[in-house]
Amino acid sequence: MPRDAHACTVVSVTQTPPIASPEKTVEGFVRQYLRELTYTQGTTLERASLNDKYLALARTVRSYLMSRWNQTVTQQYHQQSPAVAYLSAEYLLGRQLDNALIASGLEDVADEALASLGLSLDELRDVETEPGLGNGGLGRLAACFVDSLATMNIPAIGYGIRYEYGIFRQTFVDGRQVEQPDSWLDNGSPWEVARPEQEVEISFGGTTSTTTGTDGVERTVWTPDWSVLAVPFNYMVPGYLNGRVNSLRLWSARATHAFDLKIFNYGDYAEAVRAQTFAENITKVLYPEDSTPQGKELRLQQQYFFVAASLHDFTERLVEDGFDLHRLPERVVFQLNDTHPVIAIPELMRILVDLKGMSWDDAWEVTRKCFAYTCHTLLPEALEVWPVELMQRLLPRHMEIIYRINEEFLEAVRERFGNDEMLVRRMSIIAEHPERAVRMAHLASVGTAKINGVAELHSQLLRDKVLHDFADFYPDKFTNVTNGVTPRRFVRLANPGLSSLITEAIGDGWVTDLGRLSELEPFADDAEFRRRFREIKRANKDRLVTLLDKRDGIAIDPDTMLDVMVKRLHEYKRQLLKVLHVVTQYDDIRSGRLDPASMVHRTFVFGAKAAPGYRMAKEIIALINHVGATINADPVASQAMRLAFPANYNVTVAETLVPAADLSEQISLAGQEASGTGNMKFALNGALTVGTDDGANVEIRQLVGDEHFFLFGLTEPEASAIQEAGYRPSSYYEQNPTLRRALDLIASGEFSGGDRSVFEPIVSNLLYEDRFMVLADFQSYLDAQERVDAAYRDQDAWSRSAVLNVARTGFFSSDRSMQDYLARIWTHAKPVPIEG
Repeated sequence: MPRDAHACTVVSVTQTPPIASPEKTVEGFVRQYLRELTYTQGTTLERASLNDKYLALARTVRSYLMSRWNQTVTQQYHQQSPAVAYLSAEYLLGRQLDNALIASGLEDVADEALASLGLSLDELRDVETEPGLGNGGLGRLAACFVDSLATMNIPAIGYGIRYEYGIFRQTFVDGRQVEQPDSWLDNGSPWEVARPEQEVEISFGGTTSTTTGTDGVERTVWTPDWSVLAVPFNYMVPGYLNGRVNSLRLWSARATHAFDLKIFNYGDYAEAVRAQTFAENITKVLYPEDSTPQGKELRLQQQYFFVAASLHDFTERLVEDGFDLHRLPERVVFQLNDTHPVIAIPELMRILVDLKGMSWDDAWEVTRKCFAYTCHTLLPEALEVWPVELMQRLLPRHMEIIYRINEEFLEAVRERFGNDEMLVRRMSIIAEHPERAVRMAHLASVGTAKINGVAELHSQLLRDKVLHDFADFYPDKFTNVTNGVTPRRFVRLANPGLSSLITEAIGDGWVTDLGRLSELEPFADDAEFRRRFREIKRANKDRLVTLLDKRDGIAIDPDTMLDVMVKRLHEYKRQLLKVLHVVTQYDDIRSGRLDPASMVHRTFVFGAKAAPGYRMAKEIIALINHVGATINADPVASQAMRLAFPANYNVTVAETLVPAADLSEQISLAGQEASGTGNMKFALNGALTVGTDDGANVEIRQLVGDEHFFLFGLTEPEASAIQEAGYRPSSYYEQNPTLRRALDLIASGEFSGGDRSVFEPIVSNLLYEDRFMVLADFQSYLDAQERVDAAYRDQDAWSRSAVLNVARTGFFSSDRSMQDYLARIWTHAKPVPIEG
C-alpha cells in the first residue's frame, strides 16, 4: 500500500489521482495567497501583520511543491529504489523561501502576484528567520548535499535534530561574545510539517539480561530505566526545476508522560512538568557545552536520540512490509556525517540481533555494508571519544555490542600483524588511557564499508597520519570526495547580477552543470565583460552596505577593497594571523611608516562564532573587536582601513557578503583544515584567495593557476618538520622587528584602554606555545598581502583574475561531490526521475 507524502502512515487508497498544484499563473498565485491568508492565517489583506503576510506567502509557495512531494514519496515507496540516508547532527539550511521559489520556477510569478496586491516580495522575504539547525561548514555542507541529491534525482532522505534554540544567537557586549537563545521558532515555521502520530520511543539507561528462547537461542534483553519520544518534523528538499522533492526529517524530543495531574493538583507545579523539561532538554540546543559531566551526557543523549529514531524510521517505515533486512545494503547506505552519528553502528546491530532475531555474523555483515563515514577533521581532539562509564550507564546494551565488535576486530588485527600489542592498543576501539573510553572514529573505521576525507590533501593525511593503522588494515576502504557547494543558493540566488551575466554569456545550463563555467574563460579577455563584471561587484558591495547598516548599524565604504575572513572561530583557522596583519598596518600608519593616502584602502570584515566553552576563541573575538574599535576611531588610520565584525554571522549574511568580497582569507596552517567550503563560495563569486596550501585551497590554486592565487606559508611537511625539531615561536618574535612591534602593541594595552593584562593570555600563548604556528607564517603572510596590494591597484587585471576564478572553479559544485559519492561510495543508488 502507498504511504502518504509526509511519509509515515500507511493509507489504504485505490488509484486516486494526485491533487494538482495551484495554477502556476499570476492569477492562480493570487487566489492561493488570499486563500492562505484568509483560511490559514485567519485574517484579511487589510488587517494582516507583516508576519501574517510572510506566512501566507511561504505556505502558498509550499502548496505548489506539496503535490510533487507527495508524488516523490509515493513513487519511492512503490518502486523501492535504492536510496541514500544522510545522518547529520546539523543542517545549516538558510532561509527557505527564495530557495523554494527558484526550485519551483515561481520567482517572477510570485513577484508580479504580490505586486498586484500592493505587496513587496523583497519586504516579505526579510521577515523570514533562518532556521537554527546548524553552526558552521559541517551543517552547510549537509544542506548543500541534500539540495544536490534532490536536483540530481537521487532518492534520499536527510535525518537530523530539530533544535529549539539552535546553537545560540551571538551578541557583543564591550566587544565580547555573549550567547543568547536563538528563538527561531517564535514567529512560526511554515516550512515544516509535524507528524506527532509517528513518534518513536527512544530508551536510555537500565540493565541487560540474557534469556533463552523456545528455539534454544540465547538473546539479550535490554530493560531501560527511562524513555523519551522522538517526534518527527519534515522539511521539503526540492530539486531544481525537476519535480523531485526529497525529505529532511528532524526529530524533536518530548516526554512519554509530560504532565502529572495528580502532582499538579497537590500544588507542586514544577514537579508536575519535570519529565517534560528533562526530555525536551535533549533537543534544546545544538552542541550543548560539554565541559561538565552533565553536558557530556546530554551530547551523547542527543546523538543516540536522533540516530535511533532515524534507523527505526527507515527500517520500519520506508521499506515495504515483509522486507528481508538481510538485503538492507541493497536498499540504503547510511552516510555518517562526521563522528556524531557513529553510535548508529551498534544501534543497527541491536535492531538486527535483539529485535529482528538475526544472527550476530549476519547482522555484522549487513551493518558494515550499510554505513559509510565521512571524517571532517585532522585534529585528534575533534575525533569524539566517550567515557566507557558514561556509555555503560546511558547505553548498556550498546556498550556490550561495542565490546564484542572490538574483541573480534582485535583478533583479526592479531591474525594479520601478529602480537604487536602497541599496534593493538592503537587500533582498539576502547582507549585505556587516560581513561577508558570509546573512540568513535575507530568504531566508524571498523563498522563502515567506506571512509572518505573531504579534499585531496585531507584524505591523504587521513590515510598517512590520523587513521594510518586502519588504512593499512583496510587499504580499499579509504577514498576522497572533495567538498562542494550548491550553485543554486550561492551563485544563482545569492548573486543575481553575476548569474545573469553568466547566463547571457554561456546559457543557463551552468546552474545544474557547474563545469560549464569553463566556457567563461574567453570572456576574461573581453574588456566589456570585465567592465560589467566590476559593475556587478560594486552593486553587490552596495547591497552589503545597506544590509550591514540596517542590521548592525555598521558603516563600510564600498570603494575600498573588501578583505573578508568569515568562518568558525578556532585557533587553527588563524584569525589571529589576520589580526596581526591589521595591527601591523595600523602601527605602520600611526608611526608614519605608511602614508594612508598611498595605501590600498581596505575594509576588513570578520564573521565568527566561538563555542561557549572555548575561552581562547572568545578572547580572540574580543581582541578583533577592540582592534576594530581603536582603528575605526582613529582619524588618520580610518582613512585607509576600517574593520567590521557583524555579530551572529549566518547563511543570510553570507548570501550578501560573499558576492561582495574582493579578497578571501583562507589562512589555516597547512595540514589542519579538512577542506573548507567558504573558500569555494568566494572563488565562485569572483573573490581572489590569499591562502596556504591547506584543505581544498590546494585544489583551488591548482585549478585557477598560481598567478590568480596569493599563496603563502609553510607546507604541511615543512610545518611538521619544524614541530618535530622543536618549534620555538619566541625566536620569530626576536628576529622579526615588524612582528615584535605588533605583539608589543597588543601587549601594551593599546587596544584595551591601557590595561596590559586583558590580552596577555593571547600574547603569551603566541610567544610560548603557538600550536598553529602563527608566528612562523607571519612574514610570509605579510609578503603575500603586499602582492595583493600590488595586484589590486590594477583593477582591470584584478577583474581578469576574478573572472578566471569563476570560470575555473566549477569543479567545486556539490553536484560534482554527489557524483563522486555515487561513483565511489553509494554505488547502489541511481537517478530516478519523478513521473508525471
